[in-house]
Amino acid sequence: MITLKSEREIELMHEAGKLLAETHRKIAKMIKPGITTLEIDAFVERFLAENGATPEQKGYHGFPFATCASVNDEICHGFPSTKALKEGDIVTIDMVVNLNGGLADSAWTYAVGEVSEKTAHMLEVTKNALYKGIEQAVPGNRLGDIGHAIQSYVEGEKYSVVRDFTGHGIGKTMHEDPTVLHYGKPGKGMRLKEGMVITIEPMVNEGTWHMKMDRNDWTARTTDGKLSAQYEHTIVIKKDGAFILTDQD
Repeated sequence: MITLKSEREIELMHEAGKLLAETHRKIAKMIKPGITTLEIDAFVERFLAENGATPEQKGYHGFPFATCASVNDEICHGFPSTKALKEGDIVTIDMVVNLNGGLADSAWTYAVGEVSEKTAHMLEVTKNALYKGIEQAVPGNRLGDIGHAIQSYVEGEKYSVVRDFTGHGIGKTMHEDPTVLHYGKPGKGMRLKEGMVITIEPMVNEGTWHMKMDRNDWTARTTDGKLSAQYEHTIVIKKDGAFILTDQD
């Protein structure tokens, strides 16, 4: 069931989103060769606690960490580890913040040190795809308009869009209806309404969109070993368009 959010609920989620955005800004300054994703995870848990918040995904279906940390060919839900990041890697840090009952969800892919021009272009395309999807999140449009905008742009740049993981509604719980596909046909799917809060979070692969699951039953990675990137925002649909609750600017 889809619930339209009240102004009070949206304000709580916006406060969580602002803290999440600040967390990402701090992570951006930490990313460098030699740091481990477990160190980043520990920082996030400590920083959220200092600000009266908790990592909502920790304990979700037994997930043991405050963040998902997906490196290189890992698509999503990577486990933070003691393995040091190295020059040229990319790493996606994904988290859900709970601040006073308001939830916000955002993922960001970071370049570790200097990356190749090819890799930098892929990150740029993935980030652009997120905002192309957000542009379509206006009352009266349909979910398919979001997916089509993302898919047509990404495939036009000769990359692929992951099918197995999607955006979603968010509110009192981390995952709510509707499911937000990052591919699809314009004019198809549920009509968007003012007051809906959703995540848009395209995962873009350098090669095929197909995935395989690690033995931990959480971490998804590309079947061809090529890179995967992701950018995600939580947005609320207002009468004049989408408002980004997790904006880092």
